[in-house]
Amino acid sequence: MENPDFEIVTGAASAARALDEIAPLYERVFAEPPYFEGPRDLADFLDGYERFRTMPGFRLVLARSGGLVGFAFGVLLQSGSRWWDRLGLDPEFTREDGRRTFVVREIAVAPEYRRRGLGRELHAAVIEGIDAERVTLAVRPEAEAAVRMYEALGYRDVGAMTPYRCMVRRLRG
Repeated sequence: MENPDFEIVTGAASAARALDEIAPLYERVFAEPPYFEGPRDLADFLDGYERFRTMPGFRLVLARSGGLVGFAFGVLLQSGSRWWDRLGLDPEFTREDGRRTFVVREIAVAPEYRRRGLGRELHAAVIEGIDAERVTLAVRPEAEAAVRMYEALGYRDVGAMTPYRCMVRRLRG
């Protein structure tokens, strides 16, 4: 297997076109344990993606080796975001202004490309050049390999967003 090529997408129209590649990979990756996602989950992902691709700070990274073998995307949390609502954290910690926090919404790697560092590379590419104070994400605790990767990347757990754990990593400040 050769090393994938990366493409960075920031425009809503280009992100819409990429969905034809992203949806089948998402469906394949998240149908597996520990996720066991089905058609309703895919529909929820597609609805969310349609909203996220038009939000400020949207950034998508596509990894291709022949076809799509991985992707990651995220957005800047906007003022009034409900991201932190269920965590019971200090209001100063949860204050958002549209620049403070970048949220990695999704990272997916095809099974045959796992354990080769592609998840780390996608993560690095999606946050590269982000002018935010911190980055956050939500991870299923039973996705142990993902949790270990995020911890190794410097994330710390800040609370439960059932069924997820919310993790945060400082970028600056």
